[in-house]
Amino acid sequence: MPLATPRAAGLLLHPTSLPSPHGIGDLGADATRFADALADMGFRYWQMLPLGPTGYGDSPYQCFSAFAGNPLLIAVPGAAAALPAHAVDFAAAIAHKRPLLARAVAAFIPDARFRAFVEAEQDWLEEYALFMALKEAHDNAPWTAWDPGAALREPAALAAWRTKLAPLIARHRIEQYLFFTQLRALRASAAERGVQFIGDLPIYVAHDSADVWANRELFQLHDDGSLRVQAGVPPDYFSETGQLWGNPLYDWSACRATGYAWWIARVRQAFRQFDVVRIDHFRGFESYWEVDGAATTAIEGRWVEGPGDALFLALQQALGDLPIIAENLGLITPEVEALRARWGWPGMAILQFAFDPEAVASPFLPHNYVRDLVVYTGTHDNDTTVGWFTATAGDGESTQDAASISAERARAVKYLDAKDHEIHWAMMRAAMSSVANTAIVPMQDLLGLGRDARMNFPGRDAGNWRFRFVWEQLTPAVRVRMREMIRLYER
Repeated sequence: MPLATPRAAGLLLHPTSLPSPHGIGDLGADATRFADALADMGFRYWQMLPLGPTGYGDSPYQCFSAFAGNPLLIAVPGAAAALPAHAVDFAAAIAHKRPLLARAVAAFIPDARFRAFVEAEQDWLEEYALFMALKEAHDNAPWTAWDPGAALREPAALAAWRTKLAPLIARHRIEQYLFFTQLRALRASAAERGVQFIGDLPIYVAHDSADVWANRELFQLHDDGSLRVQAGVPPDYFSETGQLWGNPLYDWSACRATGYAWWIARVRQAFRQFDVVRIDHFRGFESYWEVDGAATTAIEGRWVEGPGDALFLALQQALGDLPIIAENLGLITPEVEALRARWGWPGMAILQFAFDPEAVASPFLPHNYVRDLVVYTGTHDNDTTVGWFTATAGDGESTQDAASISAERARAVKYLDAKDHEIHWAMMRAAMSSVANTAIVPMQDLLGLGRDARMNFPGRDAGNWRFRFVWEQLTPAVRVRMREMIRLYER
C-alpha cells in the first residue's frame, strides 16, 4: 500500500533527542513544541526509532519488549537536572528520573480508563509486567540466568512469583498506561497540525525480552534458552567481519503453525502507535543471514529462506492494507525486490551511498529514482552529512581508503553543485527536489551538525543513541530556509 501522502517531507528525530528538563527527551511539552515546529516548516512526517524499553547498550533496537513503551519517555514533573543538554548521559538520566517516575506512579489513582487499558492490552501487558518485575527480583540479570522455575516458566513458580512481586507488577502496568496515554495525546496533537508519525519495526527482537521469554517456541533456542543460531549480516560497508547482532532467529515453521498470531499482534500494536511503519531489515523476510549462536563474528554464516509472502498475506488478512516502508538496504537481490514490489511498499534510497565513483546507474542517485520511494540524506545508522563529508580513512566509519573517500566526495560536490560549507543543504535539496514521493532528513542534517552528533555507530557496543539538540539551534533562519525549500519542491 503506498503512503497516504504523496510528495511529502519528513524529519527523523527520536524522542530521546528532544530538549527536556531531565537529561533525556520525553513525550511532554517539548515534543508538542517540536510537532508545532515541524508543521511550521511544512514537514508532514515525524519519523522515530522504536519506542520500546531499552536494554543492552541503551539501544532502541534491543528492547525488553516489542509491545511496551519506554518509561524513560514519560514526561514527569520535578526539578530540572544539571545534565548535558546536547547528549544523553543514560546512567545519570536514569538515576535522576527514576525517583520522579516512582513518585508519579505512587500518586496515580487507578480509574476506569486505566482498567480499560489493562483489559485491552492484557495479552502482552501481563507478560511484560511480570518479566520486568522478575528482572528486578534477579538484579536485572537476563532471563536465562534467573531461578529455573521463572526462567523456564513453570506454572507453580510463576504463580508464586506473581504473588510475591504484585507491587512491582502493578507499577509496570501503571508506567505503561502513562506512556501510552502521553503517546496517544502527542500523536493526536500532531495530527491536528497535519503531522503523521512514522515508526520503526525491527525484524528481530532482543534475546533478553519478554517476547522471547514468553514465546520460546517461536524462536530457535536450546533447551536452556541460549541461542542455537543468531542474526546478523555478512561483511559489508560498515564492517569487514560483518555485523553480529545477537538476536535470536525465528522458528518460522512454528510461527506459521500459529497463523503468525504473534506477528499479527505485534504489527497491530505498531499501527496503534504510528501512522506509517518502516520495517527494518526487510530483506530478512525473503532470506536471512544465520550464524551459529556461539560465533564471535558474522563471517561464517549462511543464507536461509524467510517466510516471504505467507507472513504478509496473514498480516493483510488480519489487518488490511498497511502503509509500510520497506528498508531494502544492504545486499539486496532481485528476489527481495520482487517481494517488496508484490506488496506495493516503497523502498529506501540513502544519498550518502550515491557517490561511489565506480558505480554505474546507482539506485541511490536522484536521477535514477522512481516516485514510489523514500529518500533519506542519511539514517540513524549513518554519519551526519557534515560528518560523512569530512570523514577520513581509518576513522572507523567504513572500509574505504583515502583515495576512494576523496573521489567519492569530489563526485558528490560535482553532482550536487555544492559548496563545501553547505553540503548538508545541497544534500537536502537533492532529496527534496527528487521525484521520490517522500523525502526524510535527520534533525542533525537540518542543523548542519558534525560527527559528534551522530546517533549510532553500527557494531559499536557503547556510546550510541546519545544525541540531543537545544531549541536555540533551530533558528528562525533555518526554519525559514527549510519552509521555502519544502514549498519550492511542492512537498
